[in-house]
Amino acid sequence: MTKEPIETKKAPQAIGTYSQAIRTGDTVYLSGQIGLDPETMQMAEGIEAQAHRVFQNLRAVAEAAGGRLDDMVKLTVYLTDLVHFARINEIMAGYFSRPYPARAAVGVAGLPRNAMVEIEAVMVLS
Repeated sequence: MTKEPIETKKAPQAIGTYSQAIRTGDTVYLSGQIGLDPETMQMAEGIEAQAHRVFQNLRAVAEAAGGRLDDMVKLTVYLTDLVHFARINEIMAGYFSRPYPARAAVGVAGLPRNAMVEIEAVMVLS
């Protein structure tokens, strides 16, 4: 199995022992993205701004891998407060078209850098 790391400066740089994404064959596994601005490495303010930044970061990594958001087949959404789940759904609808990716949503006690939302994804390239 060949593992190709995916990196782009258009998304926050990895701040640990992980890659922004790994491609193996036609499948790309995207690491979780939080609402960090890739230029300043500062967290966006509030759940809406963080959610938009997360989807922009995921799009940047997807594009670096040769794909796009609509190539994503699975998302896992981590929220520090599930009360925001409905708003995440609304925001997500602005970034994806039908058929939407499969998705799980998980409530968590905390996320890196005190983020309110983190999303990881699996993408299949055709």
